[in-house]
Amino acid sequence: MLQPSRIVSAIIPGHQANPGSFQSKESGHGTLWQTILALATVYVCWSTTYLAIKIGVKDLPPGLFGGIRVTTAGLCLLTMVSLMGGRVLPDSGTWRGLFLVGTLLFVGGNGLITMAEQTVDSGVAAIIVATVPLFMALMESATPGGERLRWLGWIGQIIGISGVTLLFSGRTVVAHGGYSGVALVVASAFCWSLGSFLQRRLSRGRSPYGQAGWHMVLGGVTMTLIGLASGETVSSENLTHRAIGAFFYLLVVGSLLGFVAYVWLLRHVGTTIAGTYAYVNPVLAVGLGVFWDNEPVGWTMIVGLAVILLGVGLVRMGRVVVREAVGS
Repeated sequence: MLQPSRIVSAIIPGHQANPGSFQSKESGHGTLWQTILALATVYVCWSTTYLAIKIGVKDLPPGLFGGIRVTTAGLCLLTMVSLMGGRVLPDSGTWRGLFLVGTLLFVGGNGLITMAEQTVDSGVAAIIVATVPLFMALMESATPGGERLRWLGWIGQIIGISGVTLLFSGRTVVAHGGYSGVALVVASAFCWSLGSFLQRRLSRGRSPYGQAGWHMVLGGVTMTLIGLASGETVSSENLTHRAIGAFFYLLVVGSLLGFVAYVWLLRHVGTTIAGTYAYVNPVLAVGLGVFWDNEPVGWTMIVGLAVILLGVGLVRMGRVVVREAVGS
C-alpha cells in the first residue's frame, strides 16, 4: 500500500519518511547530486515565475490571481505536513506573527509584484527583486545583535543603490511600466525583505514547512479579500488556456517545488550556496523574457543588472555575524 509519507519523501530531495521529520531539525549534508538537483530546481522554478506572473495577469485580475494561488499552495503545504505526521496547528500565541509575516511576504511582496507586472516586464521585475539582500543587510545592521557590515559591505550597498537608480533612468525600463510600476516592484522587494527578516526571528525552532504553509494561507486569504474589495471578478472570458496554465505552473513549480528545494538547501548546505539564486535568477529571467515574450533589453538594463549583482556580492562578502553571548 502506498503510504503518504513516501509520496512526500519522493518530493523532497533526500528526505526520509519519518513522521516527526517536519518537527525536528534536519542535519547532515546532502550528496553532490542532491545538491545539484535542489539548486537546479530553485534556479529554474524561481527564475521562471516572473514571466508566468506576467502571462497570468494578462487575463486574470492580480489580487484574485495571486491570492487564490498562494492560499491553495499554503493548504497543499499544510496537507503535506499533516501526511508526514507533523503538527499543523500553530501555538495560540503565534497567530499575530504568522499574520504579520504572511501579509508582508504574500500581500506586500508577492501581491505588489503581481500588480506591477501588469505593466512592468518580467526581466525588469527580476532585476529589481535582486536587491532583496541589500534591504535585508540594512535591516540586520539596524538591529541589536544582527549581522553588521564592514566597509566592503557598505560600498556594496552604495553600488547596489546606484544600480537601481540607473534602472530608473533607463528608457527601456521605464517606457512600458512607468515609474509607478517600477516603484511597486521596489516596494515589493522591501516588503519581502522585511517579511523574511521578521520570519527568521519569529519562527526559530519551528517547522519551516508548517510556518510557511500558514504564511501562505493567511497572506493569500488577505490578498484575495483585498482583490474582492477592490471590485475584482473572474468570468469565463478570463479563464484562458494561458491564464490557467500560468496559475497551475506558479502553484506547483513556484510555490511548492521551488520552496521545498530551497528549504532543503538551507538545512543541508547553508545560506551561502542556497543564496546563489539571487545571482542566477535575474539573468535567467531576463533571458527567458527576451526569448519567450520578446521583452526589450537595453544597455541600461544590462549595466544595471551587473551593478546590482556586484553590490549584492560585496554586501555578502562584507557581512559580519554578531553572535549572542552565552547565557544571554
